[in-house]
Amino acid sequence: MSEQLRSIDGIELCVEGFGRQDDPAILLVMGATASMIWWETEFCQRLADKGYFVIRYDNRDVGRSTTYEVGSPGYTFEDMADDAVRVLDSFGIKQAHIVGMSMGGLLTQIVALRHTDRVLSISLVMTSNFAPHLPPMEEKVAAFFSNAGSIDWTDEQAVVASSVEKWKVLRGSKHSWDREKIEKLTREEFKRARNIASMNNHAFVTGAETYVVRTHEIPQPTLVIHGTEDPIIPYVHGVHLANTVPGAALLTLTGTGHELHEQDWDAMIEAICAHTAAAK
Repeated sequence: MSEQLRSIDGIELCVEGFGRQDDPAILLVMGATASMIWWETEFCQRLADKGYFVIRYDNRDVGRSTTYEVGSPGYTFEDMADDAVRVLDSFGIKQAHIVGMSMGGLLTQIVALRHTDRVLSISLVMTSNFAPHLPPMEEKVAAFFSNAGSIDWTDEQAVVASSVEKWKVLRGSKHSWDREKIEKLTREEFKRARNIASMNNHAFVTGAETYVVRTHEIPQPTLVIHGTEDPIIPYVHGVHLANTVPGAALLTLTGTGHELHEQDWDAMIEAICAHTAAAK
């Protein structure tokens, strides 16, 4: 199906599905400042070809979904987690497997605890429960994001250049560097965004405190996927998460950074499919 805007509870969320709607559902939840297109179309289709109905969607303040004044997001992480369930409701889906990347993984943890009966399994990709003893992001990442305020968000080329630099900072050493793909996806992001600058609101979202301390209570089968060279959420976060959620499995991507690189897709898709099949 093509992209659709769904109006739910006064919010507009842009959604897109792949595969047959009567197959088991997998909901993909993207991370901060990134729209659904970073779950690349080929990745989604390959997952659907395994016998799943795959849904991706734009979180608030990215892509074609509802946006807010920059600096003043009118929602919490709990609201964003509820949006995931709103997306399922819009398709008439009672239960789904949820795969969350980075901030999307945080939202997935909240959904698993807040809407337990709606979740069959969870896969947590490059994410954390942000326990206080875990290490912070690397200095090079903090330095990059400290300059975000200097970008002219009306200038497509400036936004593209910033995105290229960001993915250079976040990538691991294992994979080839595809600058052309990053530029293409960023230009698509720029053109389809209601307000490209509003992505920065994700840095101001609050909440989740009462849920991140309860990850040991997550009841659903859990798969953790993490790269050993993730500079924004270091690998030990993934190890800690896998050790905290009861019975969780860990897929380690050696040499991978904070990225969904095409060269990792086979391993990720195989692991996700085996995980969700066991949880049906």
